[in-house]
Amino acid sequence: MEAQMTGIQDPLAKLLGAWSQEITVSSVLLRVVFAIILSAIIGYERSSKRHTAGLRTFMLVTLTGTFSMLLDIYINSQYEGHLFLISTAAVISATLVATNSLFFSSRNQIRGITTSAALWCCCLIGLAVGAGFYTITLLAVIALLFCLSVMPSLEVYLKDRSNHFEVHLELTNSHYLQNFVTTIRKLGLKIDAIEMNPAYANSGLSVYSVSISISNEELKKYKTHKEIIAALKTLEYVYHIEEI
Repeated sequence: MEAQMTGIQDPLAKLLGAWSQEITVSSVLLRVVFAIILSAIIGYERSSKRHTAGLRTFMLVTLTGTFSMLLDIYINSQYEGHLFLISTAAVISATLVATNSLFFSSRNQIRGITTSAALWCCCLIGLAVGAGFYTITLLAVIALLFCLSVMPSLEVYLKDRSNHFEVHLELTNSHYLQNFVTTIRKLGLKIDAIEMNPAYANSGLSVYSVSISISNEELKKYKTHKEIIAALKTLEYVYHIEEI
């Protein structure tokens, strides 16, 4: 699994020299430092946006993958084996950690999906570093940072032009729900689903998650979700509304 075992000449390894593909103190130190630097960059990107997993979590998950691969390579070289059991265990553990980073918000949304996927990806990046695939690792980190930093803007752009969206709705009284539904229909919108949010029980407010479709052709052409929600905010019985 190590770069030199496959016969593939890693460009960065070739630049560094043959020692970087061997299991020596120097090459191990190189891989650990490489893993720390790259995972710190990813962790900083996540923590700067105040996500559930931050700098240290990403570094630890990546290092776990790196050390696991290094141990597997060393054990296999000593006993002429071909099993990567520790690396497999590391991926399973990273999956559990990533799963535990998911949580339900008070608005009945599953949060932390992107961070969870990034953690799992970082474990695989750690395995690649441990195996001595420096170029693949660098490309993977660049691709991951692109997905985390650049793609959200495109995602927001596409989401705002979708014919379907969901809102968090707070009414001053549950009796006004029928009024809200009537207004929605007059605007040329269609309600696909309404779900009462139990997290706000006994708060004095009636809180719902509402799935809406834009059925009016004019609205599809000229109105964004933001403009539609701004119009709904003007209703006197709407305490708060925002897209989720």
